[in-house]
Amino acid sequence: MKAFAATLTTIALAVASLSAQAQSSVQLTGTVDTYVGSMKMAGQERVASVGSGGLTTSWWGVKGVEDLGGGLKADFNITSFFRADTGTPGRFDADPFFSRDANVGLAGSFGRVSLGRGLAPNFLPTVLTNPFGDSFTLSPLVLHANMTTAAWGNDSLTTASNTGWSNQVLYTTPSFGGLKANVHYQFGEQTSSGNKGKKNVGLNLMYFGGPLSLTAFYERAQINNPVSLAVMPTKSNWMVGGSYDFSVAKLYATYGQAKINAQNRENTTYSLGLDVPVSGTAGTIKAAAARTKSEVGSVSGTRTTVSLGYDHFLSKRTDVYAVAMYDRVSMDIPNKSGTSAMVGIRHRF
Repeated sequence: MKAFAATLTTIALAVASLSAQAQSSVQLTGTVDTYVGSMKMAGQERVASVGSGGLTTSWWGVKGVEDLGGGLKADFNITSFFRADTGTPGRFDADPFFSRDANVGLAGSFGRVSLGRGLAPNFLPTVLTNPFGDSFTLSPLVLHANMTTAAWGNDSLTTASNTGWSNQVLYTTPSFGGLKANVHYQFGEQTSSGNKGKKNVGLNLMYFGGPLSLTAFYERAQINNPVSLAVMPTKSNWMVGGSYDFSVAKLYATYGQAKINAQNRENTTYSLGLDVPVSGTAGTIKAAAARTKSEVGSVSGTRTTVSLGYDHFLSKRTDVYAVAMYDRVSMDIPNKSGTSAMVGIRHRF
C-alpha cells in the first residue's frame, strides 16, 4: 500500500507539472463506486458486505492530449482499476496495475491509431446496449459475457478473452454519418514454433443517429488476457444489438454467440433492457434480463439473470442507486438460484 500511495503522489505531481505547459492538456480522472448489499449468485452462498463497483468498476488515472498542429494530435491514457472497499489496486489480486488503459496514440482526420493496452472489441458494444452500462456486478448482459459463478464456469461465458487486450494496435475510423468502426489486433508474442502465429483480432461497428443506436462486434481470440498472455483454445464470438430512445422510455436488445471448436461448445446469449426516466426527478428506473444457453455436444445448460433498480443523480458527477437482482442456472445443484440487493453511491472526477 505504501508503494501504491507513492505512485499516486508521483502521478499527481506529474499532472500538476504537465498541466502548466500550454501545448498539453493533462487530466487526473476516474470514478469511485461503492455499495453495501447482500449478494447471492447462482451456486454460491450469501455474503453481506461493502463492495466496490456496483454500477461502474472503480478506476483512476491520467489522460492527456497534445495539439501537434495541422489537425494532428497525440494522446495517452494510463488508467488503473481499484477496489474502493479495501483500497486494493486492481479488479483482483493478480490484475496488472494499469489494466484499464496503457496506450499512446495519434489522431487526425484519418481517425486514431494507438499502441498498447486498451479496450477489446466486445466492450463498447456490450456496455452501450444495456441499461446498466459497464456494471460487472449488476448488468445481466455484462455478467453473462464476463463473470463466472460457482455454477457457471469460464468456458460458458460469451466474451472471448477479457474486455481489454494488451500488446494491441487499435485503429478507429472517423465518423461517417454517425457510423464508426474500431479494428483491433493483439500480437500474441509467442516464441515456440507451434504458437508463433497465435493472436487476437476483432472489429466493432457503432452507429448513433438521433434516438437510434446500433452496435455489432466480432472477435477471434487465441491469447488469454490480462495476466498470463498465454495461448488458449481458439474462441470466437459476435454480438449485434441496439437501443431506441422513445423519450418516455429507452429500449435495449442484443443477440450473440460464442464458440470454442476444440470443445464442441456454443454459447448463445440474448438480452432485453429498459430505461424509464421518472417524471419530475433526476432519476431513472432500470430493468434488464439476459439468458445464456451453453451447449457442449448434446449437453446443455442455461443461465438467467434479471436486474431491477433505480438510479438517482444528485449532480452531473454523483448519483445514488438501489438494485435487486435474481440469478439462476438450470443445473441440478445446491443453491442453483440466488437473489441480491444493494444500495450504493458513485462519483466521477
